[in-house]
Amino acid sequence: MAKSKPSGPDLTQGVPASDVKPGSPLLGHVDKDAVLLADLGDGYSAISAECSHYHGPLAKGLVVGDTVRCPWHHACFSLRNGEALAAPALNPLPRWKVEQRDGKLFVGEKLSPVSVSARKRPAGARQPESVLIVGGGAAGEAAATTLRFSGYQGPVTLISAEAGLPPDRPNLSKDFLAGTAPAAWVPVHGERHFKQHDIALMHARVDSIDAAAKTLRTADGHQHSFGTLLLATGAEPVRLPTPGADQPHVHYLRTLADSEGIVRGIEAGAKRALVIGASFIGLEAAASLRARGLEVQVVGPEARPLERVLGPQLGDFVRGLHEQKGVVFNLGQTVTAIGKDEVTLSGGARLAADLVVIGVGVKPVTALADKLGLRQDKGVLVDEYLETSVPGIFAAGDIARWPDRHSGAPIRVEHWVVAQRQGETAARNMLGYRERFTAVPFFWSQHYDVAINYVGHAEKWDEIRVDGDPARLDCAVSYLLGGKLMALATIYRDKLSLETAARMERE
Repeated sequence: MAKSKPSGPDLTQGVPASDVKPGSPLLGHVDKDAVLLADLGDGYSAISAECSHYHGPLAKGLVVGDTVRCPWHHACFSLRNGEALAAPALNPLPRWKVEQRDGKLFVGEKLSPVSVSARKRPAGARQPESVLIVGGGAAGEAAATTLRFSGYQGPVTLISAEAGLPPDRPNLSKDFLAGTAPAAWVPVHGERHFKQHDIALMHARVDSIDAAAKTLRTADGHQHSFGTLLLATGAEPVRLPTPGADQPHVHYLRTLADSEGIVRGIEAGAKRALVIGASFIGLEAAASLRARGLEVQVVGPEARPLERVLGPQLGDFVRGLHEQKGVVFNLGQTVTAIGKDEVTLSGGARLAADLVVIGVGVKPVTALADKLGLRQDKGVLVDEYLETSVPGIFAAGDIARWPDRHSGAPIRVEHWVVAQRQGETAARNMLGYRERFTAVPFFWSQHYDVAINYVGHAEKWDEIRVDGDPARLDCAVSYLLGGKLMALATIYRDKLSLETAARMERE
């Protein structure tokens, strides 16, 4: 993502110390770098003012204690040293030396980002003989990176059934598919990251795991031993039995290869796209296809899109937003057959389509968990430390069902940021940190130039309160159950979203 132009005072020339207030960092710049200068109470610090995820403006974020949270996607950093404390940012921020002279603060030499976490290691911290991670998605990649940033020096192996480098999966239905992000932006980290941190990335399918012997066998016959293991096998698209769904112009959207296949279809001349499923993934794909100039129709069985998650008010808003961009909805129907250049709907209508994208949801990949005999209930059951029913084996990401403190019930969610944060927590717990996973679920959904941020988790509610007006792109929608706030969706109220997440963490 492109960096913004720096603003504010030139911090190398000095600013009055009285201009920097506790809890309110000063935005300035050093050469071309935007910098936050913070008063920590016991000293001053200077860190980059741009999130290491998508360069979000941290000056517009939320300060909580000695941390700052990004307004865009809720990454969290230490104001003391720039350490990345919570995903989706995994990399630390640049930092600068601060000197105080004659009542002024001067920001000078640029320092190397922190390479090892400053978190205090507990007395019970351990060094397992080796760590093996099964799954190259959000949770697996975050776990591998966190192990190294936590100072673990033993062997780390990441086994992925998905080709290529671990992807920034939200990009696949958003900017990359829309043609506004190059392929170089898709990997979370490049090959250099894996080499620099000595993370072995293997591409193979795991056939079996022997928990007692602490060994794993891949489909090609190779055996690997491990000291501790993380299952992060993620989810896979729900596939339709619809006649014709196996044709070359019909695509699911989960991997980089899937997204690239859709792009190739467009480049080959596809003009009329049909999206099956008015889900988040389906509608984000619809927006991206419209950005590329295709005619787009959406088919779904529901009366309004996204109502199950966002309620009727935001569901109607999202539908109207897409219709303003030219998307045609065919709701209350399903697709009964897919032909070479048309699809047949349950109502009998036939719609022209030379490109079909199916986005009707995903299901957790639990085959290995089944073989291991792990306890399951709509996902792999884990405790508050993300450890499974088999000691020494952890689970994170789309397969994990964990005890959520805020809702008071076990939940499993398929959010990118949640998977990353679980990977971070699981990594530290594999090292003996005994850190409870208490992060409040968060996701964002992008529709053209409108982002919807969502914090919390509301599987059901008995009241919805709308403050503001979605049509004016300024609103907050609260989902309550028995008077308790379960979740909040916002449009361009980033600070409120951050404040709500912070409050839920404390409850």
